[in-house]
Amino acid sequence: MKYSLLLFFLSTPFFYAQNYTEYATGSSVDLDTNHESGVCLMGGATENDEAMAWFLNKANGGDIVVLRASGSDGYNDYFYSELGIGINSVTTFVIANELGATDPYVLEKVANAEAIWFAGGDQFDYVSYFKNNAMEAALNNFINVKQGVIGGTSAGMAILGSAYFSAENGTILNAEALADPYHPDLTLGYNDFLDIPYLENLITDSHYDDPDRKARHSVFLARYAKDNGLNAFGIACNEYTAVCVDADGIANVFGEYPDYPEYAYFLQSNCVSDFMPENVTAGVPVTWNKNEEALKVYKVAGTYGGINHFNLADWTNGSGGTWENWYIDNGTFITAAGENPFCNALSITQEDLNIVSVYPNPFSDVIHIDSKMNYDTVEIFNSLGQKMSAQQEQEFINTSNWPSGIYILLLKSVQGQIAKTLIKT
Repeated sequence: MKYSLLLFFLSTPFFYAQNYTEYATGSSVDLDTNHESGVCLMGGATENDEAMAWFLNKANGGDIVVLRASGSDGYNDYFYSELGIGINSVTTFVIANELGATDPYVLEKVANAEAIWFAGGDQFDYVSYFKNNAMEAALNNFINVKQGVIGGTSAGMAILGSAYFSAENGTILNAEALADPYHPDLTLGYNDFLDIPYLENLITDSHYDDPDRKARHSVFLARYAKDNGLNAFGIACNEYTAVCVDADGIANVFGEYPDYPEYAYFLQSNCVSDFMPENVTAGVPVTWNKNEEALKVYKVAGTYGGINHFNLADWTNGSGGTWENWYIDNGTFITAAGENPFCNALSITQEDLNIVSVYPNPFSDVIHIDSKMNYDTVEIFNSLGQKMSAQQEQEFINTSNWPSGIYILLLKSVQGQIAKTLIKT
């Protein structure tokens, strides 16, 4: 494709009715490339250059969009020129509200991007501005249809799992979470926002060097297991560590070990039939013991070159790491040396991942729903966030009068929500 030689080397801000600010660097004309999919999870401090090069190389010279709710153009020069990876452009949008997130120009830039990066900040801003609207539909289309690379650091990492700590009421400390798993500050979202391959039934956490992280993260997973009746998974990074996941599910861990103690952690509820926590009750200290093996955790050193890895396709195989057992006994969090559980987690969780089947996708006139979960209502929204259908539990929905486009289907139950991104041809 031919493209303009006009370049904006200075990231000049453009303000649009205070809904968003744009900073543009590079070519002003979109460039389509043979990009690749993937996801990059960054621990929350200064970015790891090798992981960022991995991220940019997936764009294959295309266009990068940075989404943030605070700050300015800090990524523009870093992505465009400082890493030595040739790309067409970097556009940063500092989003001020939902109107900014759903502005047609912003959505067009997201759709045309080959890579999308979420900056740090306050993750509840992202949840408030991007969820249940046209931006959510655009992001899930980018991830699952266009199959571009996506990533984020700190708050940007926090929203990438299918479940997430929303921080709606601010952060929460280990002691608060351990003492009351339904503490008002322990606000979780379940399967109702981003749908990223290999991050199903999973909650991320960053800044894992902070001593107030591991225990609360374990409580997040206990809550997920209790509230959904499903195996729970987690990925966490120390501040200068990054996890980059290829299309085949191999998660390479980047850092500067052994010069610095930089680790990533892969958490999973033990693959036994009775994995559920013993006590996850409002106002009562958590117990998730299971013979002192409630959580199986693979701790991996992040190295130069990202040599060490873990396989998210089976949650068993990895290199360069050690296994640990984590558990909670009456509000006390404990870690100990462990062993590989050698569970075929893919087959164990396959039923969980296929708990709801919506087909065909793409669809034309009718959507069929096959659910092993009892749900109360099914709602479908178009890419503008308009509700197209709201009905009680049923097996099919007539869509013959709907225009072609992207739709979000939400199945709602007392356990939470499950979201599916659909395309009408």
